[in-house]
Amino acid sequence: MDFFYFIIFFIFGLTIGSFLNSVIYRLQKGEIFPSGRSYCPNCKERLSWSDLIPVLSFLILKGKCRYCQKPISLQYPLVELTTGVLFALIAKAEPVFTLSQLIATLYLFIICSLLIIIFVYDLKRYIIPDKIIYPAILISLIFNFQFLIPKQLPILSNLILSALGSAAFFLIIVMISKGNWMGGGDIKLAFFMGLFLGFPNILVALFSAFFLGAIIGLGLILAGKKTMRSEIPFGPFLVTGTFLAFFWGEEIITWYLRLLV
Repeated sequence: MDFFYFIIFFIFGLTIGSFLNSVIYRLQKGEIFPSGRSYCPNCKERLSWSDLIPVLSFLILKGKCRYCQKPISLQYPLVELTTGVLFALIAKAEPVFTLSQLIATLYLFIICSLLIIIFVYDLKRYIIPDKIIYPAILISLIFNFQFLIPKQLPILSNLILSALGSAAFFLIIVMISKGNWMGGGDIKLAFFMGLFLGFPNILVALFSAFFLGAIIGLGLILAGKKTMRSEIPFGPFLVTGTFLAFFWGEEIITWYLRLLV
């Protein structure tokens, strides 16, 4: 039963991932989304339903547009698969048996979707879009205030302080580097991360982001793809750290504390 339960959410995630690809593309082009049917970014031919089946259409078409035969970006199946896997993991972490659990799961699906958009957009454009990060912060605030007041005020205080502390940390980095190391978008994303994760998971997320950023950045330099002065978007690392902390934060903290004993 659990297998079919996760498969349902995985397929649902694939479908949402297809929609997220459309949002990312239209966001890059400055178009209103969602508006009208999807179309090929190369030949502008409108796509039929058979061209839009998540992952499967990419495989059937062998990664090429049916109409102009231009290659389809790997972003499309990767975003769909990632969304499917994350939705299945969310379903595992948050079983749906009551109305409150359903609302919490829907909240996590929305936040997950917004983070995926931020990941891809920042990776491609080197900017965290306000049209995405502000709604993420607002939705998180509404959810937390609605469900954590007044019964769980200490938890709410934890989230608010974590958000302010994370944002202040990145603000200091931006001020010291005069914007060369981090940008304003990273401050906003850090605020959201604290609001979403709370303490101590925010520490796991930040450590993971800086660790992954250092490893991948060094790898790109050694491979000759980047130099010490090259700009590398930090948003994708922050998003990855957020997911790691959300799903496995407690395990990572336990593992780390055992190393200290």
